[in-house]
Amino acid sequence: MLNVALRTLRTRWVTFTGSFVALSLGVALLTVMGLALASSAAAPERGPERFAAARVVVKGQDTLRVATPNGDRTSRLAHPRPLSAATVAEVRKLGPVVADRSFAVRAAGAPAELVGHPWSTAAFAPYDLATGRAPRSADEVAVTGDWARPGQELRTDRGPVRVVGTLTSRGFENAVFFTDARAAELSPPVHQLAVTADPAAVRQAVGDSSQVLTGNARRLADADPDRDSEALTAMNALFGTAGGVTAFVSVFVVASTFAFAVAQRRREFALLRTAGATPGQIRRSVLVEALAVGALASAAGCALGSYGAPLLADRVAAEGLAPAWFTIGDHTWPYHVAFWTGLLVALGGATAASWRAGRTGPTEALREASADSRTLTPGRLLFGTALLLTAAVTLALALTGAPGDLLQRKTYISRPMLLITATALLAPLVLRPLTRMLTWLPALLPGAGGLLVRENTAAGVRRTAALAAPVLVTVALAGSLLGATATLNGAKSTEARERTTAAFVVTPAAGTAFDAATLRALRAVPGAEVSPSSTTAVHVLEDGVALVRSEARAATPGLLAATARLPLTAGGTTDLDDDSIIVNEEWQRHRVGERVRVWLGDGTPRTLRIAAVMTTGTGDNGVYVTPRNAPGATADRVDVALADGADPGAVATALRQAVGTGDGQVLTRQEWLRATAPGTNRATRLGLLLVLGIALLYTGISVANTTVMATSDRIRDLAVLRLTGATRWQVLRLTGAEALTVVTAGTLLGLLAAVVNLAGMWSALALLSVRPALVLPWQALGTTAAACALLAVVSATLPAAVALRRRPVELAGVRE
Repeated sequence: MLNVALRTLRTRWVTFTGSFVALSLGVALLTVMGLALASSAAAPERGPERFAAARVVVKGQDTLRVATPNGDRTSRLAHPRPLSAATVAEVRKLGPVVADRSFAVRAAGAPAELVGHPWSTAAFAPYDLATGRAPRSADEVAVTGDWARPGQELRTDRGPVRVVGTLTSRGFENAVFFTDARAAELSPPVHQLAVTADPAAVRQAVGDSSQVLTGNARRLADADPDRDSEALTAMNALFGTAGGVTAFVSVFVVASTFAFAVAQRRREFALLRTAGATPGQIRRSVLVEALAVGALASAAGCALGSYGAPLLADRVAAEGLAPAWFTIGDHTWPYHVAFWTGLLVALGGATAASWRAGRTGPTEALREASADSRTLTPGRLLFGTALLLTAAVTLALALTGAPGDLLQRKTYISRPMLLITATALLAPLVLRPLTRMLTWLPALLPGAGGLLVRENTAAGVRRTAALAAPVLVTVALAGSLLGATATLNGAKSTEARERTTAAFVVTPAAGTAFDAATLRALRAVPGAEVSPSSTTAVHVLEDGVALVRSEARAATPGLLAATARLPLTAGGTTDLDDDSIIVNEEWQRHRVGERVRVWLGDGTPRTLRIAAVMTTGTGDNGVYVTPRNAPGATADRVDVALADGADPGAVATALRQAVGTGDGQVLTRQEWLRATAPGTNRATRLGLLLVLGIALLYTGISVANTTVMATSDRIRDLAVLRLTGATRWQVLRLTGAEALTVVTAGTLLGLLAAVVNLAGMWSALALLSVRPALVLPWQALGTTAAACALLAVVSATLPAAVALRRRPVELAGVRE
């Protein structure tokens, strides 16, 4: 049978082209992603940047540490405490000390995210003076990079200054260096300092009140020291998701291709059975074909992946999805994993088809009719029903137990696969009536075209299912994934709209906060009720072992009630005071009057009474405390309500005058809602586009391959139509109409699967007290369906047009 299988591959190469291409691309993608994951796991830890030349750095505690029966639990503090004067004094006794300060600076024509430092810290990077000199007076600065030159005057939010020197940029920040005295005036707190002393002596001097950083740990004194690990984690999640979708769609395409190929070759297998071949030999021949295709495709995919991995690394680094230093290392295990996975996918996809081929009886060779007598095999029916029940049961359990889990990205990306696979497996049950319904009106029109389309699609259910399945999967994925993010963003927008009742919202420049003088000016505006609030955080220990961080806002209760409508289920906004907290239903303890032990944003432990409880919502309701329970927090938003009879225009003008000429903004309620409308973050958006791109690519391969196979197998049928009087163009229109009908059916089934998936998220939002609107990405769905339709029509008509160039009598005599 080996010889038969190899001859079949040579003769029916068109049949296996789609599987080969799909497997090659799948293995290539798995190779690329495996190499990226291996390289990120073995990536070196970023070294210190700003303090690379410092011997010891003393940094204030920025991590909350809580002891539990299962060990210490830690969490990053929202407001790290500065070093105390006593700690600084003790360290000064050990050696030379340089206090470090960092603060935002804004200047016209300057790079974004300028940060100010005292001049003495420049030596620890170390920065090299490229031109000019060091600053000596309060109005002098030195800058990194070449965006300014010595002698240039700058107007900054810290006052007018003159550039007296430039430093060679080191790539990790855009810095402005002031004199040490001026920096101390602009930012009095000291959060970290560099000291030239013995590390052991420094640790003994500071005790547990501060961190003593040496060696590579000095990187913790840099801004955002975890950015590399966070970027790599996001990249790994992106590639992991794409790899899972690749494996899923690869199996689907290969299984669909082999199933259709076996259905086409029923008479061939029947003749082999008549000639004495056993069912086992038939099955082994199909598996040998799959093994040959899988081995060749896997080898080609590994070669393609080794070429594509470095290109991908360069691209993700350039796009900011990975650190700039990220490269592909020398690893071998990803090649092994990708190769053997490709081989297993090929064999797995062909296994079911091989069993069906082995059950072919010798009498099948006597059949003349090509109509499919059975729409669904028992195994496919059983597996599809099991997946459908699993999807229904898991959804019901999630809705009754933890509906919030359905809003998590991992859940709404992975859960739809169950329902989509079940729909694709059970599609043959409804395709015949669905295609009849779609062609009902064309069949009533004059001429035989509509009737032929109706009967051909209904009679060839296997052919119809093989073409509709990849379209179904892609449309369902696009609708489920993009619809989930759009529905979730719409729900968050609804929450923000209902929660915000202020007439105006005033915000400071990015990365800054309002100072006391600006807040006094805003409060003095006639006709305005001003409610400043600050971003902070609260930590709570649940079940005695889980340290949970909740984002919070600090505001004065009476003013908060005047400018916001919190989604409360118990208690009232005005019940909040310095001894209480407003929580949401997601907290383990959420009954009004209960007392709960929390840790504030700076790590201070408090026991507060629950004054009110909010709904869980989409997870953005957070927690509310008073300003006294947010030490270290600064006002970063001011909500403004209008007093009775106040003129909105006059109040807006007065607010803008109070904010001054800085980059602060005075926005109306609608402008604020539009500016802060939730959107899908960049990493998630790219991940979804990658997933959908892979699905669309595989759909194109499957649609083209299936359509070409089906058309090539129907050459004699087309010749019969020509012999009965149909013109060449009529036959081509017929094949195109059939392909279009099947794509439409697949699109409708995919749309149904997407709607059911989104209905689960809609139900979860309703249970979480959110009034959602189910959103379908019609533009993406239309584009996907149009691309599938165009590809199917071209793939059906092109081989038919080539074949019809021969005389109908010759075509009628073509052997199968």
